[in-house]
Amino acid sequence: MKRRFVYIIICMFCGMMWFGCSESPGRFTVKGIVAGADNQMIYLDNVGIASAGPIDSAKLNGSGEFTFKVKRPQYPEFYRLRINSQRINFSIDSTETVSFTADYKTFATSYQVEGSANCLAIKEVTLAQLDASQAIHRARKDFESGMISDSTCRTQTLEAIENYKDIARKHIYSRPMSTESYFALFQQIDGLLFFDPYDRIDSRAYGAVATSYNHLYPESPRAKQLYNLTLQALKVLRGQRMVDFDGIETKEVDFLEVELPDIRGEKIKLSDVAKDKVTILNFTSYQMEWSPELNTLLQHIDSEFRDKGVAIYQVSLDGDVHFWKNVVSSFPWTCVRDPQTVYSQAAAIYNVKQLPALFLLNRKGILVKRIDMLDHLSEDVRQIL
Repeated sequence: MKRRFVYIIICMFCGMMWFGCSESPGRFTVKGIVAGADNQMIYLDNVGIASAGPIDSAKLNGSGEFTFKVKRPQYPEFYRLRINSQRINFSIDSTETVSFTADYKTFATSYQVEGSANCLAIKEVTLAQLDASQAIHRARKDFESGMISDSTCRTQTLEAIENYKDIARKHIYSRPMSTESYFALFQQIDGLLFFDPYDRIDSRAYGAVATSYNHLYPESPRAKQLYNLTLQALKVLRGQRMVDFDGIETKEVDFLEVELPDIRGEKIKLSDVAKDKVTILNFTSYQMEWSPELNTLLQHIDSEFRDKGVAIYQVSLDGDVHFWKNVVSSFPWTCVRDPQTVYSQAAAIYNVKQLPALFLLNRKGILVKRIDMLDHLSEDVRQIL
């Protein structure tokens, strides 16, 4: 009798536990306080593989408090809190609640986060990315103003990139299955990845995270994308062989061809656009903050020099094809997009290391100048004309 009674109690307890779980809403909570942001809108964005978009928003009152309750993702996913142009990146895996405390003026850099070790790590990675970006932009500015040489600028840039990688590798190799490791792999500077999957050393980091994600989340779209990218890079690396150039006939090549599709899907050759014209070749990303200013400059150049025999061939390395089409639909010059985005072979041919990159070709299609200072673009075009 006692055994039967104990059995009934256990069944009732298990039933209550099952009922409680089945009634769980399957949601996570993001809450916090933003001081000094009265009447500002705060947005919660889902950061997908190809694009990011808002899923909820709130207007902050005098207390600065906010709360979002969102359906839990099936697999670890990335989100961000956004006020104007300031963003806080974070991730959700098994976490129930994540809390943020921030000041409006330093929202993106000096916030506090509780409830998730992954989110704390993502903050460290984000700050390392910001430090590297600032160092690289500072070096570029000093070079453009003549304060440092080209070699010094390049050295400082490589040092900044390596400093970021040192911090990122700490997370990648200690916790390759974590969201901060995935996040660290795909951080960018001017539209280009810090970690190059086609670099023999960097490919090890991709392999570590890809293997862990494929083991833990084999059906996750992110795991599949990362695994396929890593396999593709490994195939390229394994296919590379040392080549003996002795005895091979060589000849000097003046023109480096680019052939990419425009918004109608028609492939446009750079050689056709550049024939008998002075041509500006521009590798760009329309999703970067500097893009509108650059395109405004190109519009002035086009208006001033189009009738004098100047053409513009602009190559997008954006991942979002729909965004690209919407932006360039009204531009009067040739706009194409490389589907390989940051892995663009065309950009590699022209040794593009950062965006934007601009080159000048003379009327014979010969590359004669790499534009280092946009303020001098009109003068550079006049000199070649």
